[in-house]
Amino acid sequence: MAENIANVAGVDVSTDHWIDGRRVPSPRRFADVSPVDGSHLADVAAGGKAEVGQAVAAARKAFPGWAALGPKGRLPILKRFADGLKARAAELAAVETMDNGSLLLGNVHRVIPRAAQNIEFFADWALTLDGHSIDSPEVVNHVKYDPAGVAALITPWNAPLMLTTWKVGPALAAGNTVVVKPPEWAPLTCSLMADIAHAAGVPAGVLNVVQGIGEEAGNALVNHPDVDRISFTGSTDTAKIIGQAAARSITPMSAELGGKSPFIVCADADLDAAAQTVAAQYMNAGQVCLAGTRVMVEKSIEDGFLAKVRDAASHMVVGDPRDKDTRVGPLITKEHFDRVAGFVERAKADGAVPLWGGSRANFGDLYFEPTLFANVSPSLEIAQREVFGPVLTWQSFTSDDEAIELANNTRYGLAATLFSGNETRATKMASQVVAGTVWVNCFFVRDLAAPFGGSRDSGIGREGGAWSFDFYADIKNISVRKGSFA
Repeated sequence: MAENIANVAGVDVSTDHWIDGRRVPSPRRFADVSPVDGSHLADVAAGGKAEVGQAVAAARKAFPGWAALGPKGRLPILKRFADGLKARAAELAAVETMDNGSLLLGNVHRVIPRAAQNIEFFADWALTLDGHSIDSPEVVNHVKYDPAGVAALITPWNAPLMLTTWKVGPALAAGNTVVVKPPEWAPLTCSLMADIAHAAGVPAGVLNVVQGIGEEAGNALVNHPDVDRISFTGSTDTAKIIGQAAARSITPMSAELGGKSPFIVCADADLDAAAQTVAAQYMNAGQVCLAGTRVMVEKSIEDGFLAKVRDAASHMVVGDPRDKDTRVGPLITKEHFDRVAGFVERAKADGAVPLWGGSRANFGDLYFEPTLFANVSPSLEIAQREVFGPVLTWQSFTSDDEAIELANNTRYGLAATLFSGNETRATKMASQVVAGTVWVNCFFVRDLAAPFGGSRDSGIGREGGAWSFDFYADIKNISVRKGSFA
């Protein structure tokens, strides 16, 4: 049977699954439409229980051989995988832009290089795992990181390739085999990733990609009895459903979920830098879980700082994400556009006042104006729930205690951003905010060795560096009695 191919941005992309080292079609398919211009990109294979079963079986069969290679044996293969991503960076960037509407320049210079780095970094880190010993009076404890088995990886549409490799990298480096369920709204770069991994020598069955709708392919994957780890990035509501499935089989689960992050600006901050960083929260049309969408400003500087933010935001040009001057592209689908617009209309009805924006941009059907709401009480929906669009709220505070109370007044705890010129003050406030990551006088700086994840409704567990391997490995202690061997 001939492979199903779509040409997207001049790049040929398979629209079939990748299972056990070959392309596998499905009788049912779903349409993939570009948010950039509404064009039909492809009809993609819609997998379900049967395809997931094939993929998990292939991963299980491949697991012993991949695990037996050890970190040193896997290293050159994963290095070639990373090199393959780098070599095809321009193609991957072009396809991802058309598939999810993200900025082409950002994909070329930041997102795709980071995807390659995810593979390379964790392949190197795996070499450091063994050899850790703990000396006790009677025994020596030798700590080992054993591969866990088959990992189910479910990834989101806002940065599909980068966030998939963020999971694939440590999972494969630890010796696991994987089944990836890419996002149905932007699946194409994950399909290209499978080709690149195959060309790099990743053995058949080690990396599998099953495309499909979450309620079908995703549901079958998280409920499969032969899955040993589940890693999910997406919404809190979906994570609750996955968590129930994981609990039934006592399968360890990691979840990086939504956010409603505070952006705190103190009077002693570098206000020009803070204003530029506030405007940057509109990047990717606000479809960033880490975005500091709740801007909180010390009352004494409120008027002057608002003027600076207004000026910075005026340069956030809405337009085609392939244009180098564009800073805000489209929302991902009409469904999501309507969701964002609904939040905005309900906020207006609740008495919140848009200082700018608040409606569809004069560019295309899925483009929304960068928006800032004032007159926002902490209890309003717009201050409590994740919008996932280019919509910020504005609040003020008169004391650090009030700022912390506002910052912690949601069910989320993914990230926070804080600008202050006083180190003691900044350190104290950062320690009091409930968040997995707090950026002080910066934003979106990510060291792959550092822990990343959320508190409260923003997630379970941490990823990055050793924390990723704590999840993707079965950690074993071999306790040997001293003097028991001749």
